[in-house]
Amino acid sequence: MNLELLESFGQNYPEEFDGTLDCISLAVTCAFNKRGTLLAVGCNDGRIVIWDFLTRGIAKIITAHMHPVCSISWSRDGHKLLSASTDNNVCIWDVLSGECEQRYRFPSPVLKVQYHPRNDKMFLVCPLRHAAVIVDIDGKHQVVPPDDDTDLNIVASFDRRGQYIYTGNSKGKVLVFSCPELEQKVSFRVASSGALIKSIEFARRGDCFLVNTGDRIIRVYNANDVFNCDKDSEPEPKHRLQDLVNKTMWKKCCFSGDGEYVCAGSSRQHALYIWEKGFGNLVKILHGTKGELLLDVVWHPVRPIIASISSGVVSVWAQNQVENWSAFAPDFKELDENVEYEERESEFDLSDEDKSITAGPQKEDEDLEVDVTSVDPVVAFCSSDEEIEESKILQFLPIAPEVEDPEDGPNLLPPPSPITSHKHRSYDIQLEGSVTDEPHPLLSNKSGKEKQTSGKKGGMKRLAK
Repeated sequence: MNLELLESFGQNYPEEFDGTLDCISLAVTCAFNKRGTLLAVGCNDGRIVIWDFLTRGIAKIITAHMHPVCSISWSRDGHKLLSASTDNNVCIWDVLSGECEQRYRFPSPVLKVQYHPRNDKMFLVCPLRHAAVIVDIDGKHQVVPPDDDTDLNIVASFDRRGQYIYTGNSKGKVLVFSCPELEQKVSFRVASSGALIKSIEFARRGDCFLVNTGDRIIRVYNANDVFNCDKDSEPEPKHRLQDLVNKTMWKKCCFSGDGEYVCAGSSRQHALYIWEKGFGNLVKILHGTKGELLLDVVWHPVRPIIASISSGVVSVWAQNQVENWSAFAPDFKELDENVEYEERESEFDLSDEDKSITAGPQKEDEDLEVDVTSVDPVVAFCSSDEEIEESKILQFLPIAPEVEDPEDGPNLLPPPSPITSHKHRSYDIQLEGSVTDEPHPLLSNKSGKEKQTSGKKGGMKRLAK
């Protein structure tokens, strides 16, 4: 795939619905790998379904957890997958074998997990009503210091390089810590009103990040401007993105792969709003099925494709591909119907014998050397501060073909006995002051909906009587 030919000359965002990915079970969360060739989907029954995104087929199913998968994250090279479940367990999976390598038990529900962008030996965990935690794969952990011990509704995220950790609390304050020293570098307020910070997301290219707050405004900041501001000040964001008409609350926000667009999903309906980051203008609204609620939104890291989850199904949004064959050559003509064409005698000959005028002798270099060994890095696959591609990245999963038993065929040797899987290592992460008696928000929302539906049914029975 030649990525340079996919440039659409300015319009680099999806425009229409392009099909669904049905995982059989209900999808909850999803994440692309670094190249965008694989899409991991965490399901309600605890399974992780890995889709080959080029063929739109299921490449692997990992029976991961016993409870719903609430968060998922790829390692940099794509060989490892980090998942969190509503049963307070965080696991590391080998993508090729599908086996669990590490398991970490937390005393409180886990809201989000994120691999370090440059180091697969470290990851970030956001427990419910607790400060963020950095965990080593060996089970060692560090608690990111909160700004206020009484305010523990904290969201956290690595920056693009993994050099800093950005944390936000319910009072609208953002703290920036160095990683892994956890030394506080910057602190600033997002809004003077003290709006709840719901999420912090970083662009894959450039130094911009967005802050989704409870006042229905998405603020886009430049990291350099934040580091130059005074302590506890309120720096001016580059853009304030919001829905002025419907006052929409945002469920999930993300940047495009090139960092030029911002996508936000509504928390009240299946609607995706796309803004241009350079000017802050709204360029597109994608509407899904009416009455569905959005759960997750991710943007493809390379192409203008968005995957969103609602009603347990992954919806894919892409550009409308119009074939314009006349754009390939200036003398190419597009025909509406068949036309008889008279071929010249020497049209496909190596040397035109019918040519009346000779332009002179042509010199051909028969000993032209073609370099087939050196590989130039594809710029689209690298971040803005990278010069080389990841050499050992996992792009595709091998699939064994299903061969039926032939009637008259060679006697095949029986398959080798499967190697017994090694037992994974388990670690108990002890957190002081953690909330142990509160259910996961994903489960509490479901139970609340069930109560509403049961209450409606009971009311209808009473009315019928």
